[in-house]
Amino acid sequence: MKSYNWVTIGCGDIADQFAAAMQKEGRNLYGVANRTYQNAVSFAGRYGAGKVYDSIQDAFADENADIFYIATPHNTHIHYLKEALRHGKHVLCEKSITLNSDELNQARSSAEEHHVILAEAMTIYHMPLYKELHKRMENGAWGRLKMIQMNFGSYKEYDMNSRFFHPGLAGGALLDIGVYALSFIRWFFSESPDQITSQVKFAPSGVDEQAGILLMNPSGEMAAATLSLHAKQPKRGMIAFEKAYIEIYEYPRAEKAVVTYTEDNRREIITCGTEDDALRYEIRDMEQAVSGTGNEMHLDYTLDVMSVMTQLRRTWGLSYPEEM
Repeated sequence: MKSYNWVTIGCGDIADQFAAAMQKEGRNLYGVANRTYQNAVSFAGRYGAGKVYDSIQDAFADENADIFYIATPHNTHIHYLKEALRHGKHVLCEKSITLNSDELNQARSSAEEHHVILAEAMTIYHMPLYKELHKRMENGAWGRLKMIQMNFGSYKEYDMNSRFFHPGLAGGALLDIGVYALSFIRWFFSESPDQITSQVKFAPSGVDEQAGILLMNPSGEMAAATLSLHAKQPKRGMIAFEKAYIEIYEYPRAEKAVVTYTEDNRREIITCGTEDDALRYEIRDMEQAVSGTGNEMHLDYTLDVMSVMTQLRRTWGLSYPEEM
């Protein structure tokens, strides 16, 4: 398979992890661009990136750049997506890929027009464990899916200027951690939910600090998700089928699932992949999609999840400055 030139936009913590994953693959990033040039220089020095662009716009214009990894705050994504796609570049964008469905539909249309791959960097869609569980589910190993329960909570200090709580940085639990829970649910649901109910508690800044979400799809599969940015919870997923239930901890990058068969309480442990290689799996799947040898990027699921999040925020009356 062809070796692709990757460029990262943004130099934060997740970009650090991505560059390290690229090195584990035996390669370095081709280039790096950042709003602050000196930060890009430092980042390139740490990870052996070959080019540092004077401006982010210069990066998009580079005819040798193949795939862009966008790792900037949520509210900047659509701007960079539009530019990259307009220049005919493939894009892997950190979650949440956009603020709302309208933005995502614009980006999807541009990707289709320019015949390039657009995807969200959602680890759940790429971890070997989830692929194995999905295969067994499709083979009917546990009977029909009935219920999914998700927990995701972290304790963030009340700093309304931090990205977690600042409305100007598209803060809030839903876009930051809820996207994982909803993506997990969509991975196992046979179809997108059409019934959505929720409760929300707002932070002093006006963004969603805590939420409870109930979903059901036309097949009668149901799910419940609880989210919090100011109360620690285990990152736990539980999937209940007719004949078994599955428990998964640390689910965004899970490598182990415990299956309990309800007829005799027999337990089975399934292990696949490693948490440390989560971003390597994303890189491999993205490059296969770009090369045309496979497509495990699941933009269809991303569209469904974004639709749910957009509907939730409309119900809550929560919008960001860019949407007003």
